[in-house]
Amino acid sequence: MLGYQHLYHAGNRADVHKHAAVAWMLDYLTHKDKPLSYLETHAGRGLYDLSAPEARRTGEAAAGIALAEARGWFAPDHPYRRALAQVRAGHGPSAYPGSPALAAALLRPGDRIQLAERHPAEHAALQAALGGRADLRIVEGCGLAMARALCPPQPRRGLMLVDPSYEGAADYAAMAPFLAAIHRRWAVGVLVLWYPILTQSPHAAMLAALERGFPDALRHEVRFAPARPGHRMIGSGLFVVNPPWGLADEGARLSTLFAGLV
Repeated sequence: MLGYQHLYHAGNRADVHKHAAVAWMLDYLTHKDKPLSYLETHAGRGLYDLSAPEARRTGEAAAGIALAEARGWFAPDHPYRRALAQVRAGHGPSAYPGSPALAAALLRPGDRIQLAERHPAEHAALQAALGGRADLRIVEGCGLAMARALCPPQPRRGLMLVDPSYEGAADYAAMAPFLAAIHRRWAVGVLVLWYPILTQSPHAAMLAALERGFPDALRHEVRFAPARPGHRMIGSGLFVVNPPWGLADEGARLSTLFAGLV
């Protein structure tokens, strides 16, 4: 896990799927005039430079966020586009927000952000990008342990994003019991699990267990061509416990957009 570096993949098609949906959910939650909590278990560095050699080497951002914007997928008032504009205004046109920066852009004074990242270099970059905010706490260490310790968070309204690297079978096996344990402690929380759709479908057993435990959850997946020959990722999935009203419609819109990719 400590070998994973998301800079090579920032802004790819999976990021567009995940971040558009998460931005929509956070925006929806802020419509009610009550504070909320945002927790993220695998935060990464929070802010990415798509002009960096690592990002340019793979070409994934060009086929992801750059293509989505060129095709006009997101209206000016869509929360994903608003967050992109805010981050670029502060950090330059090649800046791309990871989900922590999306949350920081979209949430309000009085909301709380709790992030965890165990990779030392990524944690240091995250601290440099977002540290210093009074409403934001960054933990260097295991995000699953942080979530167990904090749940139920204060404020109790809110959303948690779980986004492991899935570099080994243990990540898949841990997700269903982890979400079940969190849900027992935080029944009102919106729990969002992202997973890659890979050839050979290593996520299948995980999803079967999740759907047994959460029959009313929303599962949304999009498919796309591999980023390059031999690349195993062919889609992106979200499993959402306590999905906000209207998320299914936003998911259907994203499905239509992704279906039009070549």
